[in-house]
Amino acid sequence: MRAVLLDGKGAVRVTDLPDLVPDPDEVIIAPEVVGICGTDLHLAEGDFPGSFPVVPGHEFAGTVQAVGSGVSGFAVGDRVCVDPNVSCGACEQCLAGAVNLCSKLEPIGVTTNGACAEQVRAPATVVFHLPDDVDMATGALIEPLACVLHALERLGAGVSGKKVLIYGAGSIGLLSTVLTRADRASVVEVVEPSAVRREAAIEFGADRVFAPGERTGEKDVDLVIEASGHPSAVADSLVRLAGRGTLLQMGVTSPAVTIDLHPYDLFDRELSIIGSQSLATAFPAAVRRMPSLSDLAARMVTHAFPLEAYGEALGAARSEVARKVHVHPQE
Repeated sequence: MRAVLLDGKGAVRVTDLPDLVPDPDEVIIAPEVVGICGTDLHLAEGDFPGSFPVVPGHEFAGTVQAVGSGVSGFAVGDRVCVDPNVSCGACEQCLAGAVNLCSKLEPIGVTTNGACAEQVRAPATVVFHLPDDVDMATGALIEPLACVLHALERLGAGVSGKKVLIYGAGSIGLLSTVLTRADRASVVEVVEPSAVRREAAIEFGADRVFAPGERTGEKDVDLVIEASGHPSAVADSLVRLAGRGTLLQMGVTSPAVTIDLHPYDLFDRELSIIGSQSLATAFPAAVRRMPSLSDLAARMVTHAFPLEAYGEALGAARSEVARKVHVHPQE
């Protein structure tokens, strides 16, 4: 099979790997559409913890190609999507429901080979049937949708009536815009350097959009969703929070990055800082919710590339002219 390989040092190559045979508890999937996100960009640059060399690709939908002898409920030809987080199910974090923090977590496309290949393997426990009215491109957006659903669950009290400021209008920022608007936030604003993505944020429901440095208000926001992963945006987020405001950190930064933090601000304004990493147990909810967002891919995906052009796909994803970039491994 053809597959993309990352070496963890910035090199990207497309090569031949052996075809896959399922273990008894596994499903082999032919990925049809794979999304590229900020994690993939960091992984390609060797700036994200992974096991190298590795085949990237953790946001995907495809068709079942083979089924292990111990698997029931799936058949060759089924349309499926996959929760990429393969947890042990037995450690303290798993038993507490924080499967994304599993001490033995093996994320598909990060520490095990992912979907930027003609075949990918997955335990049947993380494979889900794609709803009939959801196409493959939209199915590949279920994973990022689950990440946002999990993040909003971390808030506990929800967003109804709150003034929300979102940094970044990539896929996570745009989905955050859609969901906070649907959940009745009073105001949704977005900060984004790309004019193309600012336009997308308006289409997805933002009340106002700003380029970095344009927004002048301080201490006037109830909730900041940081979805860009840029250290300057994280630092700026803290300036914007009103009393008892919350920073919800979703953007992936380099593990080596630090920012200045004034502990007095946490005390004086009673601020909350909440991290949200991946999707925990939100994938089934995202599968159920996606049919109500069935036009999502048509509005969000601006670039699609065949597998052999994965390097070009990364370049597009880094640019300011893309909303969402997809790769089609079967082309």
